[in-house]
Amino acid sequence: VQLQASGGGLVQAGGSLRLSCAASGRNFRSYTMGWFRQAPGKEREFVAAIRWFGSTTYYAESVKGRFTIFIDNAKNTVYLQMNSLKPEDTAVYYCAAGISPTWIDPVGYDSWGQGTLVTVSS
Repeated sequence: VQLQASGGGLVQAGGSLRLSCAASGRNFRSYTMGWFRQAPGKEREFVAAIRWFGSTTYYAESVKGRFTIFIDNAKNTVYLQMNSLKPEDTAVYYCAAGISPTWIDPVGYDSWGQGTLVTVSS
């Protein structure tokens, strides 16, 4: 599976951004799609994930109620809608795909897109 992430940028606290992850390749609709982020000096952390078949979702507590992950099947794209952004959301965001990962463990994700930087100013 090949992944192409986009949509990062600079936004003020309280603002919104939408990240996109375009998927291509064989059988990607059998995958679980995830978003992770990594802030400077910190480990990569789970943000949200969705199963392409059935659209079951899972969120990190820190983003629940503010972020929404969803799929546009016509565009083969997974989105992360981020609202009420906080300075602590500043990080490089990565999309990832895996056949059957546990939701939050990046080890189970086989394919990764390039990161896209999100900067939230206070």
